[in-house]
Amino acid sequence: MKRSILIVDDQPEIAELLRLYLEKEGYDIIEAHDGMDALMYISKGKIDLMLVDLMMPIVDGYQLIKKVRETLQVPIIIISAKQEDHDKIFGLEIGADDFIQKPFNPLEVVARVQALFRRSYSYSNDELKQPEVTETSKKVVGDLILDEATFSIIRNEVVIQLTKIEYKILELLMDTPGRVYTKQQIFERAWNDYYMGGEEDNTINVHISKIREKIEENPKKPTYIKTVRGLGYKFEKRNSIRP
Repeated sequence: MKRSILIVDDQPEIAELLRLYLEKEGYDIIEAHDGMDALMYISKGKIDLMLVDLMMPIVDGYQLIKKVRETLQVPIIIISAKQEDHDKIFGLEIGADDFIQKPFNPLEVVARVQALFRRSYSYSNDELKQPEVTETSKKVVGDLILDEATFSIIRNEVVIQLTKIEYKILELLMDTPGRVYTKQQIFERAWNDYYMGGEEDNTINVHISKIREKIEENPKKPTYIKTVRGLGYKFEKRNSIRP
């Protein structure tokens, strides 16, 4: 069955360029030229992935992504002329999965679309697998318990909900406390894709920040996940953590 992609951009020539390259790869393409049209198409049928511009009339890209994330987990790639890091980070924080800057190479867009479909397909399969509940299915570091059976983390008897990516990052870091993991190692493990730097670095930083907000008493002075400048991140050893 063909996958459907919704292109949301108020510049018809850009939407048409993307259509030509993506249809060549066998995708069904739907075009919307503002956020309101996009919401209409989403309400009418199944959308497998969205390419969203940020600067649009009526309902802009940020508003559209927030609205979509209220009910759907469809993969979203932002394609925008905005260049500031805070624009990219905010887009990822509100629910986008990737960010491509205009002007872009259409072949890169196709590659990122295919990569995101691979990751989404992998997650769907993961959700079908229910791990066995055993005593060894828990990782304990300090007062944190990562429960592999329920994909959750417990701190002071409080269950903390994690996204799939957050869980995979924590699972990697807590597996070997004290070991430094590079951003490449974290990305390829959590996203199951090739690391290219740049945008991937921003994505990792955003997710580490979100995890710290959930597990640290003071996210600005983390005691669990430490940044190792120029290298990556590590999870503190149990005996190094102080209350």
